[in-house]
Amino acid sequence: MRTYEVRTYGCQMNVHDSERLRGLMEDAGYVRAPEGDQADVVVFNTCAVRENADNKLYGNLGHLAPVKAKRPGMQIAVGGCLAQKDKASITKKAPWVDVVFGTHNIGSLPVLLERARIAEESQVEILESLDVFPSTLPTRRESAYSAWVSVSVGCNNTCTFCIVPALRGREKDRRPGDVLAEVEALVAEGVLEVTLLGQNVNSYGVEFGDRYAFSKLLRACGEIDGLERVRFTSPHPRDFTADVIEAMAETPNVMPSLHMPLQSGSDRVLKAMRRSYRRDRYLKIIEDVRAAMPDAAITTDIIVGFPGETEEDFQGTLDVVREARFAGAFTFQYSKRPGTPAESMEDQVPRAVVQERYERLVALQDDMAWAENKLTLGRSLEVLVAEGEGRKDAATHRLSGRARDNRLVHFALPEGVEPPRPGDLATVEVTYAAPHHLVADTFGSIRRTRAGDAWQRLQDTPPTTPPGVMLGMPTLGAKPLEPATGGCQIG
Repeated sequence: MRTYEVRTYGCQMNVHDSERLRGLMEDAGYVRAPEGDQADVVVFNTCAVRENADNKLYGNLGHLAPVKAKRPGMQIAVGGCLAQKDKASITKKAPWVDVVFGTHNIGSLPVLLERARIAEESQVEILESLDVFPSTLPTRRESAYSAWVSVSVGCNNTCTFCIVPALRGREKDRRPGDVLAEVEALVAEGVLEVTLLGQNVNSYGVEFGDRYAFSKLLRACGEIDGLERVRFTSPHPRDFTADVIEAMAETPNVMPSLHMPLQSGSDRVLKAMRRSYRRDRYLKIIEDVRAAMPDAAITTDIIVGFPGETEEDFQGTLDVVREARFAGAFTFQYSKRPGTPAESMEDQVPRAVVQERYERLVALQDDMAWAENKLTLGRSLEVLVAEGEGRKDAATHRLSGRARDNRLVHFALPEGVEPPRPGDLATVEVTYAAPHHLVADTFGSIRRTRAGDAWQRLQDTPPTTPPGVMLGMPTLGAKPLEPATGGCQIG
């Protein structure tokens, strides 16, 4: 049996797309390559948003060229946002690539691989609009207890720093019944946490004309028996409405955490970014969320050094960070992205200035996050035990997971207590706070869950069976793959 490997770069949307790519490969008869082994098929799921994304891709492709030359039958495929952007130029720069596919036709991968094998030449297929909604495709999930669920793909915004709308297309929304059917199927598999995913998740419903569709979807998720945690990412402040805050506060399994990109605290820069909201609007949302959910943890994205940003503009960002009291932030130094309006803007900020401002922002945000985390000292938290969250767990003799507000918690077990499994829930008391995590060395209890049972079943599966969790969703009217004749930053 031929083996495969998927290498993923970029945002949560790409991570979820890679789950589908793995599902497609295994549905077509491929087996995931054991860690450390060279796969027969290597698939790159690329990102065009990150800096030097193309250099990283071509560097990796260059390393694989001599490997492929020594392995007859080995194939290389490139998909994702960079493939959508660069199209045929990939095979010109790296003629040893067998398949190039875009963001709108990931379901074609097995067919394109077979065509390339039979024809003995590269296959390039880039569609300009969505062919089949990706969630109808088979999925090989990495987690037995937590899952992504796409509610939409694409984006209708025109932010000047972002190329995602050009690569993912305009927003396409799934019908609520289809989303809920997928969530129910996941829960039946043992999942107890889902994250609703979209480029602009709270504009969900725009395609079928229901501005309250997202809050209704949150409330409907609250009625699914066995679903204990619901999250979503990423909302856009422009579309964040009171009914969503009410649904979050009134639906017990919707978690008290919110990731809402700020990008800048300067109205002038927000206008240049074409963000369609202003500082006061953003802070009012934060105020309303905290009024409804006082313990909510709020995180954000911030860009430093956007073209034309002055020291006064930057001070405006620092002021919002102080006032908003973010529990965490993804902070980025602006860099030009080919194909975006901001690339050609005048008054590009010198790199040294951007670096100095970035360091000040990170220092302030760390202080704010540390102060917010200290407020949890002595609190009892319910932690969803996770796999791979704590890199130092073996050295510290702790386990790790996420609290309901999505804070990372490392916790200790008393001697003689049977360790919980990933997917189980532990109740612990916070004894130490750091800027980016909490420590809970006062133990309370463990609740063994269906999700933990699902994780255990995977561990008990014979090693010849590929790892992961397969979810074959109903086709929902999607056309089948044709026979092989001769396969962001969100927010």
